[in-house]
Amino acid sequence: MDIEISDVGHMIQLAIAPVFLLTGVGTMLVVLTNRLARIIDRTRVVEQRIDDAGNEPACLEELETLYRRSWLVNIAITSNTVCALLVCLVIAMLFLGDSTNLPLDQYIAACFVLAMIMLIASFLYFLREVFIASRYLRAVQRKALR
Repeated sequence: MDIEISDVGHMIQLAIAPVFLLTGVGTMLVVLTNRLARIIDRTRVVEQRIDDAGNEPACLEELETLYRRSWLVNIAITSNTVCALLVCLVIAMLFLGDSTNLPLDQYIAACFVLAMIMLIASFLYFLREVFIASRYLRAVQRKALR
């Protein structure tokens, strides 16, 4: 197994597209973790308000919405992380397959398709969380305008 410089260059060219995908997935993880942090901060404020003032229906409703949103963001983070791991596996298999001449084509394709499915799931859960947050905000705004 004698690897030459040109072979390494070819392997790097093969891995460039998945690396860019990995950058995008990492950016999405930052967005999701920031949303989760904001949800957690708001949950603490609402829980403190409940402890101080009792079980106000508005606070309990907001708390339920925050719990639901955090659950959705957690699933989105999990899906996104699995996507990132699968993309890393694709990159590793591209290098391994090209340097050892192992027939990993089907495994690479399967991992890439699974990564895309997990990325789609992550975006769907993120979108659902945004819809719930927006709907709650509109409901609060309507109550305030009455």
